[in-house]
Amino acid sequence: MHPNRDPLHLLIRKLELQSPLSEDDRAAIRDLPYTLKSVEPGTYAIREGDPPTQCAVLLSGFAYRQKLAGDGGRQIVALHIPGEAMDFQNLFLDVADHSVQMLTRGELAVIPRHAIQELARSRSGIGHAVLVSLLVEASIFREWVLNIGRRDARTRLAHLLCEFAIRLETQGLADDYGYQLPMTQEQLADAVGLTPVHVNRTLKLLESEGLIVRDKRHVRFPDWRRMREIGDFNQRYLHLEPQQAGRVL
Repeated sequence: MHPNRDPLHLLIRKLELQSPLSEDDRAAIRDLPYTLKSVEPGTYAIREGDPPTQCAVLLSGFAYRQKLAGDGGRQIVALHIPGEAMDFQNLFLDVADHSVQMLTRGELAVIPRHAIQELARSRSGIGHAVLVSLLVEASIFREWVLNIGRRDARTRLAHLLCEFAIRLETQGLADDYGYQLPMTQEQLADAVGLTPVHVNRTLKLLESEGLIVRDKRHVRFPDWRRMREIGDFNQRYLHLEPQQAGRVL
């Protein structure tokens, strides 16, 4: 099968960005059992409190992780783009401590969790890639905590838009740092700890400053260097280079 027709080729590409895989490793991932599933916006990949039994790879569309406060307030704690496995964080846990929900319509490749566990245990290259993926997700979490806790509204929103641009571009899903933003202003607000009204004002401010241009949901950046400066954005935390430290060959 041509790799670009393989439903799991985006996952292989994503893992290899940060951890080199052998041809045998790539073949083992392609041979994983999976079920294709089309899902609508709002569909849960997993709910908080459920026992994880599968690992869903996002083939198209976008998803987010969320936690709910006691009063029902939602905090979006991560975004997922095509090619990413949404359940590595639950790979060796008995119960999900957060929910993963579809942001848009999309397609999933649903893999039995035990099949991923077995590959991670039996093939050191894949185990290393899964571990690196988890560590990078933790690095992104740390940056999001900093973003919400210590940056003002303009910087928070600019930083999130920059991150999304780089992650999409790395996966070949954006052109010249422009993309279709899949989030409503309410969802953006839940990701950066602001109200939807404040997000609306801040987007208009970024537009008036010539930092973003919006055409409906499409966003582009006329002055990328300045946008990065305003967003206090340094992509180091995304660890986009292959991570070799501690690799067992």
